This record gives sequence, structure tokens and C-alpha cells, in this order.
Amino acid sequence: MGPHPAVADVRRAVREAMADVPEGGLVLAACSGGADSLALAAALAFVAPRARLRGGLLTVDHQLQPGSAGRAEQVAGLAETLGLQPAEVLTVEVGREGGPEAAARDARYGALSKAADRLGAAAVLLGHTRDDQAETVLLGLARGSGPRSLSGMAAVTGRYRRPFLEIPRATTVAACRALGLVPWDDPHNADPRYTRVRVRTRVLPVLEAELGPGVAEALARTARLARDDADALDAWADRAYQDCALSDIAGSVTLAVEGLRDLPDAVRRRVLRRAAIAAGTPSGALSETHVRAVDRLITHWRGQKAVDLPGGLVAVRRYGTLIVAISPIP
Repeated sequence: MGPHPAVADVRRAVREAMADVPEGGLVLAACSGGADSLALAAALAFVAPRARLRGGLLTVDHQLQPGSAGRAEQVAGLAETLGLQPAEVLTVEVGREGGPEAAARDARYGALSKAADRLGAAAVLLGHTRDDQAETVLLGLARGSGPRSLSGMAAVTGRYRRPFLEIPRATTVAACRALGLVPWDDPHNADPRYTRVRVRTRVLPVLEAELGPGVAEALARTARLARDDADALDAWADRAYQDCALSDIAGSVTLAVEGLRDLPDAVRRRVLRRAAIAAGTPSGALSETHVRAVDRLITHWRGQKAVDLPGGLVAVRRYGTLIVAISPIP
């Protein structure tokens, strides 16, 4: 008799996510103790030795709740039971920049990356599910974001892998139950002060009730389609940037206007965004409004003045070129 279907599903997803990891490589599961990451850790513990890989576990203590250190130690202790080594607790200080959710995410990923570097890990597995992907797409829609944001989370981002993006949260819960694992329910996951929690507990249930079942699956499918389109446009923009860039140094980028003028809007604006970031504009501060203002220097040129950009930079058109540089431009 084989494993429970949910257990088989999570193991298969982890095995496929690690298919290109060289034999003997170290793969780490980022585990909070919740159902998703717990099922992930258990699947890694089963799959890694059979794939001739080493499996380990990292858990992050954000120090945001009483008893968080003890819970982190329990998760690390579970790794020994599962047969995952090394197992480490990463304690972080969460700042305030960008709000509590973004600050915690930045602190978490920073700690995971440093630990993975130190341990020489080939991959770090994250437990995001199809439901998480659906929430991400809805948040992007609510912000009026473009196709890159609507494409949600990537299955692979550098060393990070997300094996469960095609698996619903119910499957990870069922897998834990079948394996006798007791997940920890983070109170923050039910706190309506967080936008993502409201999407999970209020918005998606209303959509399912009004539109019928399958909304989360449809949103995740939308993310896949949007990612394919965004990847193609980004690749086109990369080639166009190389063709148009006359100079590209820190603090100053110069582009040939002639090469930009006839590009499709979506490609040209990607080139302009890349130029601004390459010159030194903080990517998180660069809005669509900024990019469109720079775009008008190409498409609706009337001799207008320079466009101010975040980070103390400006974009100005001169003698058939677009210069993005630290202000003031000589």
C-alpha cells in the first residue's frame, strides 16, 4: 500500500523541484512550523536521501510574539526526528520599513540567504502553495499592478524553489495529518490587521461563494500565463536596452532616442525603467507615474524640462539621446 495521496503529492512536488540539484548537494527547507512548511520539511526528509542529496532545515525566529524562541527550537528539534541536518534557528530583528509584513519578509529572506551562503546550500525550499499564489495575484490586482506583479511568485528564483505552487493548502494540511505531524497555527495568519489575511479570510471566500469553486486555481493559472508574457517582454526589453544603451555606468545611463521611439509601449517602458534603476534610482520608489513621465520625453517630445526621479536623479532629452543621471546634469 502506497502513501496517502496528499503525502504522495507533496513528495512528488519536492522531488521534481530538486531534479536539477547535483548529487550530494545540500537542500534546505525553510520551515515555520505551519502546515505548508511542515509538509515541505517532511517531504524533503523523505526525498533527499533517495535522490542522493542532503536535506536540512532553517527556521526563522522573528521575535514578534511571546514564546517565539521556544517554538523555533521545537521546529529545529523536529528536524532531528525527521532526519534533516543541519537544522538551525535564525533569529532576526524586524525593522519597520515598508510596513510590518514587508519588514518581516525582508528580515526573513536576508537571514535565509546568509545561512544558505554559509552552509553552501544548492537550494532553499519555500512552502508557498497555490492559495498563497492566488492571494498574491489578488493583491496585485488591487494595487493596479502590471503583468510582472500579476505573475505572482516564481517557482524558481535563484536558489529559492517553491515546489507547492500547484498544490492547494488543503493538501499540505492533509499530508501533515496523514504523517501524524501537528502544525503550529501562527496567530498572525488570522490577524485582520494584515492585508493578506483579509484577502485569505474574507475576499477569497466571497469570490468562491459568488463565482463558484475554483477561483484560487484560476488565479494561480492567471499567474502562470502572466509570467510567460512578462518573461517574454522582459527578454525583448533586455535586447532593446543593449541596442539603445550608449553608456551605462553607475550614476548615469545614456540611451539613443531613435532606437526607443518605435518600440511597443510595454517594451520601451521596461527599457526606461531598467535605465533608471541602472543609473541609481531605487526600484521600490520608481512608480509607473515616473516611468510614463520619462516615456513622454520619447513619444511626446515638445522640448519639456527634465523629469525628476527618486534617489536624486533626473531624466533629460538632449541631442537625440535620453540621459538618466544624478542631478544636476552638466
